[in-house]
Amino acid sequence: MATVKELKATARPKVGKGAARAERRAGRVPAVIYGNNQPPLTISLNDSELRQRILAGRFLTTIHDIELDGKKHRVIPRDYTLDPVRDFPLHVDFLRLGEGSTIRVSVPLHVLNAETAPGVKRGGTVNIVTHTIELEVPAENIPQYLEADVGALDINGSLHITEIKLPANAKLITRDDTTLVTVVPPSGYGEEQKQAAAAAPAAAAAAAPTAGAAAAKPAAGGDKKK
Repeated sequence: MATVKELKATARPKVGKGAARAERRAGRVPAVIYGNNQPPLTISLNDSELRQRILAGRFLTTIHDIELDGKKHRVIPRDYTLDPVRDFPLHVDFLRLGEGSTIRVSVPLHVLNAETAPGVKRGGTVNIVTHTIELEVPAENIPQYLEADVGALDINGSLHITEIKLPANAKLITRDDTTLVTVVPPSGYGEEQKQAAAAAPAAAAAAAPTAGAAAAKPAAGGDKKK
């Protein structure tokens, strides 16, 4: 069951840039609730509370019950706008969720066991190629994150989306051949590999006469007359 947070809202009868600026001066953030074949509702939310929710993370994958005039509206944030300089919220769009709703969400990826990966122990670095995975899931079954276990990856190894577990009833929207994580070799690793490969034939050639001489000794001993 998805986590549901609560927010209290007030109606915002006036719309437009002037009305929105007035809301922000009063310490509130303009927002709108739309969808589910119902008319949109223009609302405003407490600035400090909303800012805390956004900064806490996972805002766009968390279901909210917004209380407005004694009635609760179950929604999920679809988008928000931040001030480009001061990073405080300017506006939020909420999608209304009906019973049994299925929605698309971008779910963050959490990497597990990076410190125990053989490639990391040999000096490699975990590189997250895909930070979020897009799914279509029932609204009540939205995962907070997906786990990517890289504990078995060696240098130049990779983990693909088909190798992780998806939640029940989830439909994958991101391409199923997507690379999620790789282990990047340390600096100079490629040159070391080339040098090792070049040295291998020389080492094998140097060892060959020794082996031949060792094989010849018993034969030489066998020619001795008793």
